[in-house]
Amino acid sequence: MSVNLLRKKSIEELLKMTRQGITLRKELSATDLAMMGIGAIIGTGIFVLTGVGSLFSGPALPISFIIAGITCLLAAFTYAEFASLVPVSGSAYTYSYATMGEFFAWIIGWDLILEYMLAVSSVSAGWSGYFQSLLAGFGIHFPTVFTAAPGAMQGIITYMNLPAFIIVFVITWLLSLGVKESKRVNNIMVVIKLVVIVLFIAVGAFYVTPENWTPYMPFGIKGVFEGAALIFFAYLGFDAVSTAAEETKNPAKDLPRGILWSLGIVTLLYVIVSALMTGMVHFTQFENHQEAPVAFALSVTGQDWLVGIVSLGAAIGMITVMLVMLYGQIRIIFSMSRDGLMPEILSKVHPGYRTPYVTTWVFGLIAALLGSLVPLNDLAQLVNLGTLAAFVMISIAVIILRYKQPDLPRKFRTPFVPYTPLLAIVLCSFLAFQLSALTWLRFLVWFLIGLLIYFLYGYRNSKLHQ
Repeated sequence: MSVNLLRKKSIEELLKMTRQGITLRKELSATDLAMMGIGAIIGTGIFVLTGVGSLFSGPALPISFIIAGITCLLAAFTYAEFASLVPVSGSAYTYSYATMGEFFAWIIGWDLILEYMLAVSSVSAGWSGYFQSLLAGFGIHFPTVFTAAPGAMQGIITYMNLPAFIIVFVITWLLSLGVKESKRVNNIMVVIKLVVIVLFIAVGAFYVTPENWTPYMPFGIKGVFEGAALIFFAYLGFDAVSTAAEETKNPAKDLPRGILWSLGIVTLLYVIVSALMTGMVHFTQFENHQEAPVAFALSVTGQDWLVGIVSLGAAIGMITVMLVMLYGQIRIIFSMSRDGLMPEILSKVHPGYRTPYVTTWVFGLIAALLGSLVPLNDLAQLVNLGTLAAFVMISIAVIILRYKQPDLPRKFRTPFVPYTPLLAIVLCSFLAFQLSALTWLRFLVWFLIGLLIYFLYGYRNSKLHQ
């Protein structure tokens, strides 16, 4: 059985599959991919996690963002090489299938499903809070029982987080119509939130008090690394760009550009915004204002006129995160189904919209229900662990493929192989072990569930097995 567990798809087989009819409509350019990456990355990270991260890193939060950004950049190089070489939907799952074999591909695919699904669900709950605050400003209030998941508010009876369910439902409907419609909405919302962030930078720069930056590392270098591990969630999403390979017009060139452009832009914005925030307000003050730290920093400086605009930008920013995360999850499940590892109906493509509409609605509704019915406050770390595991697997895969098939036509090459991917493995592993034991336990439970599904269904129904 061990030989069969490691059965691989060749690069040629993967490319041949996309020419056999089960394909998606090509609509995306390098700019669209960069906007998709920015849409996925800038949201919860910049509007929420900046406050939480400052409690670990203090004013050295920009260094934590740089550490997390460098770790992502090293992994991004490996993603870019695979994306240019294998322009097939499925991201890290597909790349693992071609290099390490089916069993490892299943593990990474199952891991990515967890990563994206919980990201959508948890962000939807955060979005609901911002949205309800905006409505409250106009005197509009949801019934209390529909404002949060059961048990999320101590001493208050709640049945479900209705706004969280509604927003994921709307995003699911939008994705079911096609990537062209989705990219238009995403691009518009990305422009709006970038304008809001630039406005915050322009105004906040005048209210920085250098004394707030001392001591710069109140918790030492250990606190900086702990902050980097926590805010790694802020970078979740650049890898989702690679799931769009089959819908990209010129994937060999545009995918690497989209991945690297988006990562570079958001890292710069994260560093500037976190430096300004910790300069405007002493980091200790964010402890009671973790849900909306950017808005809080502005309110402290008396710029109340901008608080509402920032809240609107945050709500829009979180929508784009959910849009891209759900998109990425659907494309991975589509690929796993097409390979026979999941039921065939999940790779069924709509004849008109050319989207995997069954998968879109099934998993879109699951994510909507999770966000509306389950308190997910502690799951950011679990999402981080899933992401770091995926980065380690891809870094290993690029080394294997480079030495086994060095002559493949790579339009983009990871620099300094094997040193770059090895450094990515070391940094990702280091950050992963900064996370709690409970997070590792939860991850293990999900992993065991995945093994059961693979051996009871996926192994026997695999297209390679048949």
